[in-house]
Amino acid sequence: MERFRQYLKGDISLWGVVLLFVFLSFLPVYSSSSNLVYMEKAKISTFGYLLRHTALVSVGVLLIYLIHIFPYRYFRPLARLGLLLAWVLLFFVLLKGTTIKGANASRWIDFFGVSFQPSAMAMVVLPMYVASYLAEVYGTKVSFVDSILPLWLPVGITVGLVTLPNFSTGAIMYTMVLMLLFIGRYPIRHMLLSFLFVIMLSGLFFLFIKAFPDAFPHRADTWKSRIETFFSKDKEENYQSERAKMAIVSGGFWGKGAGKSVMKNLLPQGSSDFIFAIVVEEYGLWGGGCLILLFIIMLVRFVIISLKATTIFGKLLVLGVGIPIVFQGFINMGVSVGLLPITGQNLPFFTTGGTSIWMTCIALGIVLSVSAKTEVSGQ
Repeated sequence: MERFRQYLKGDISLWGVVLLFVFLSFLPVYSSSSNLVYMEKAKISTFGYLLRHTALVSVGVLLIYLIHIFPYRYFRPLARLGLLLAWVLLFFVLLKGTTIKGANASRWIDFFGVSFQPSAMAMVVLPMYVASYLAEVYGTKVSFVDSILPLWLPVGITVGLVTLPNFSTGAIMYTMVLMLLFIGRYPIRHMLLSFLFVIMLSGLFFLFIKAFPDAFPHRADTWKSRIETFFSKDKEENYQSERAKMAIVSGGFWGKGAGKSVMKNLLPQGSSDFIFAIVVEEYGLWGGGCLILLFIIMLVRFVIISLKATTIFGKLLVLGVGIPIVFQGFINMGVSVGLLPITGQNLPFFTTGGTSIWMTCIALGIVLSVSAKTEVSGQ
């Protein structure tokens, strides 16, 4: 064990949860990929998707390891560079992004056959930047005007560029920023001013895209239809949600067994938005419950690591990059059980995807870097 700990620094419980997620993801990804093979009529087989997932998570675990031995104080200057790069990529997506699996939005960039979603990168670097700003002004009196350029302008640009093709991710990102500001003791009245401004700007934006629909084709209608479908009693309009619920019910307590899902072939987004429903169908309520428990344990470890961190930047950094992982997981599961409208959020490690897995792993590496530094300081 001591020899093992020489290589894996930081919170060992979080390491255990991460490795469990990686190990448990293989069978659901392999099973749900059968629908991808059929829908896309691609040359790649289900085994090919499994190999692809293996390569992605292998690189992801390597990223966690490399980043967790990197002193986290260096993430402060890197946050600014990362934010600038994210802006460039997000702007490029608006101009020449591609769609995947019929998604009614251009959110991805293709790099040598691997899909890259810049919003996933922004979800990591923006909290890093906000944590850095809060650490600089912590304990000082900050006016709203003084924080416009160093805080609200970068936040507004990032959230705005993300929201245009991906409303749900933009909303989550803004919520996470407000949470981080609250924890960092940023004045609440300033946050309320920001929130009122966002409401006003959102109203003007919706009026604009309704008046000029060609400027942002289909986006307003997509957001509206998802909400209307969620509240609709028409089962034909609510096709995917109804099939997901049927999958969960048919799984019962013990599940049908690995690879025996029926609904995976009837859910167009069974490998992404509704993969939790496939997990419950195959492994039952106990399997779904174990997955929920792992996310709760992960959240608890994030809080503990944050409390133990020796710097304000470290405390805020852990919560800023860590909590969105758990938040995304619960949103994905909430969509599958019908508690939330379809958002397009991933189930970390389980959703068949590209570099979103890597961004999750980078965030986890950052958290473990803070934890590793805390251990060294405590010795």
